[in-house]
Amino acid sequence: MAKKEHMNIVFIGHVDAGKSTTVGRVLYESGAVSEQVLRKLREEAEKLGKATFEFAYVMDRLKQERERGVTIEISHQEFETPKYHFTIIDAPGHRDFVKNMITGASQADAAVLVVSCKDGVQPQTKEHAFLAKVLGISQLIVSISKMDAVNYDEAKYKEVREQVEALLKQIGYDVSKVPIIPASAYQGDNLLKKSDNMPWYSGPTLFEALDALVVPPKPVDKALRIPVQDVYSITGHGLVPVGRVETGVLKSGMKVVVKPSGAQGEVKKIEMHHQEIAEAMPGDNIGFNLKGVDKKDIKRGDVIGPVDNPPTVAKEFTAQVIVLNHPTAISVGYTPVFHIHTATFPGRFTEIVDKKDPKTGQSAGKADFLKTGDAGVVKVQPLKPVVVEKFQDFAPLGRFAIRDMNQTVAAGVVLDVVPKE
Repeated sequence: MAKKEHMNIVFIGHVDAGKSTTVGRVLYESGAVSEQVLRKLREEAEKLGKATFEFAYVMDRLKQERERGVTIEISHQEFETPKYHFTIIDAPGHRDFVKNMITGASQADAAVLVVSCKDGVQPQTKEHAFLAKVLGISQLIVSISKMDAVNYDEAKYKEVREQVEALLKQIGYDVSKVPIIPASAYQGDNLLKKSDNMPWYSGPTLFEALDALVVPPKPVDKALRIPVQDVYSITGHGLVPVGRVETGVLKSGMKVVVKPSGAQGEVKKIEMHHQEIAEAMPGDNIGFNLKGVDKKDIKRGDVIGPVDNPPTVAKEFTAQVIVLNHPTAISVGYTPVFHIHTATFPGRFTEIVDKKDPKTGQSAGKADFLKTGDAGVVKVQPLKPVVVEKFQDFAPLGRFAIRDMNQTVAAGVVLDVVPKE
């Protein structure tokens, strides 16, 4: 049996849209969570008087366990369809969601937007859909959930579908490529099996839509970029940087440069999972011996690249941002902490070039500030040397989260970079 190709998927949508139930049901239907586990959860849920919550419980139990630091079998977060092996980037609340999506090691290749047929499009539905678009997730599936709660009414589905289509068009998705599926996660309608309750619907089930997704190409043809996660000094081996190859290919014997320091060295033995490998590809988490670089010239947050196409150290960059949660507003001079690949840096907003209304996508021109819910194009000056790349050229090095007051206040992607001389 050939190994299935792997994809990362995120489930997004308004807090009461039935996301957790959908995820729990997907895990159950695909065999990732057993009938026994489900039965136990069902009993717990009934005790709490929340009988229909057992699927949601699957994910929420994990969330509590995660918060308590109990280790969790990773199988809970993974499932298989006939064609693919998926890892779920769980997106329960806003904060975790954004951090996971932007600074998490795994990036979402696709998203399932869950919209309740009872409530239709909510403010958070808009925000999450917009965020997915801003963060460069081009593949989207919509699940119109809770069809059982509206007696599988086709007219109600059509009404919500129109709202969803209007929203997606407005933020720039090609609606003809987005399946919009009427489903009931609680009853299992149109997830794995076609529903007898909705003979009027002839489109794909959720699993069929998942299998129609396309694995993004591995960026092997791009220049090498490895954000450094850690650096070890190992006796007899010298310096061993550890990180994930984001783009390009790392080969033994290669001459590389570390930015921002500019130190150059040569790659010796490359190891992955304690096995020596001849070359490392995008997605590989590796460690390797780096000869000729001094310990003071390399640390977490630096980026390794080829000498003839070095990573860009930014004097200033232009970015599209969306403000997720700010108590007042972001104005020129604001200097929060930016999280980009493995680096963090203080950055100062030097200009708000354009403000967009995310509800309409309309541009409002230059602005003095951006408040929660606003999107805009801004200029930022990093206050310490850091590698920043254009999202279009090196996506994983061109998306960032902005944190302040212990929360994610904004997120964005880099449109352009002015390199430091």
